[in-house]
Amino acid sequence: MNEVVAQLMQHRSVRSFDPTPVPETDLREIVAAGQMASTSSNVQAYSVVAVTDPALKRELSVLTGNQAYVETCPVFLVWCADLNRPSRAANTYIESDADVYADSAESFIVATVDAALAAQNAAIAAESMGYGICYIGGIRNRIEEVSTLLGLPSLAYPVFGMCVGLPVQPSGQRPRLPVEAVLHWNRYDADGVFGPVAEYDETMTRYLRMRTEGRKSTPWTKIMAEWLTRPNRLHMLDYLKNRGFLKR
Repeated sequence: MNEVVAQLMQHRSVRSFDPTPVPETDLREIVAAGQMASTSSNVQAYSVVAVTDPALKRELSVLTGNQAYVETCPVFLVWCADLNRPSRAANTYIESDADVYADSAESFIVATVDAALAAQNAAIAAESMGYGICYIGGIRNRIEEVSTLLGLPSLAYPVFGMCVGLPVQPSGQRPRLPVEAVLHWNRYDADGVFGPVAEYDETMTRYLRMRTEGRKSTPWTKIMAEWLTRPNRLHMLDYLKNRGFLKR
């Protein structure tokens, strides 16, 4: 196992941070590393809002579901899918009667994937520098208010947040599905995953029992059943359409 793979295999979410600020030079390096991620057609359809203002982080911690570490982390990065910048930049070369497809489903996918790829590059860079990170999907809980708070334009939306800072204590590492559950050879084998998934149920049951000192031991398949039957952020479709996405 080489050093890069070893680094990747050590990933864990960090939710307890030292208050020491992340130097701007480090943050720029982290984001620059994110920019080197693959991007569809070189569109680079993402932007990052680095939030360091304590009052603003406090507001965001409430909007993300009262997650305290959004407030206590030294810097909170909001990763946005951004088709506003390429659209505005291209206006000089677009004929007034030309169809523009920034509002298409494919363009939305491109921007969302671009943001995710860049963020993961940045996460790896941050961890290699000794920082800890935690992704915050709760940024979409009250996404309209977050967008207003951060001044996001049309055709831009916050995909997720990311806490960044020096960890103050080690975090546990959640086990992942066996490779056999996600790796298929030549054709998708829907039935072949059941054995590895059953194995993972046992792994997660042991992990949760240990992590919670016996208070919880829910198998992964039951957790997935609860997740799939729970209405979650159903406001997102209307929000995205109002922001100019997913029109066709």
